[in-house]
Amino acid sequence: MPAYTTAPSIADIERLAEEAFASIPAELARHLNDVVIRVEDFPDEETETEMGLESPFDLLGLYRGVSLNNKSVASAPQDVDMIYLYRRPLLDYWCESGEDLAHLVRHVLIHEAGHHFGFSDDDMDAIEQGVPD
Repeated sequence: MPAYTTAPSIADIERLAEEAFASIPAELARHLNDVVIRVEDFPDEETETEMGLESPFDLLGLYRGVSLNNKSVASAPQDVDMIYLYRRPLLDYWCESGEDLAHLVRHVLIHEAGHHFGFSDDDMDAIEQGVPD
């Protein structure tokens, strides 16, 4: 991980996300091939309203799509499944927590990928409790 003298850019976060994605086991990653990972500075206003955010800094990442457990071969695809990572909230959390930025990006990416598999936040919290860092 390079030492930053300026805030990591969207491209820097994209690179960390690509590295994190590459570390996902192949048997899971193959189900994520059609999921687009997008890094933006903040969630858009519609997302802020929909999620009931008090601040755009309250959301580190978001999965938008239809989870695998809700997809059907008979269903016509509606939209591309996407994982959003929000750079400014990630950087804010990184600075406040002192957590390694690559670890943080990986954690959020995998958390959002969990939603693609149909896991709830509670499901993922339970899984994380059983997995050592």
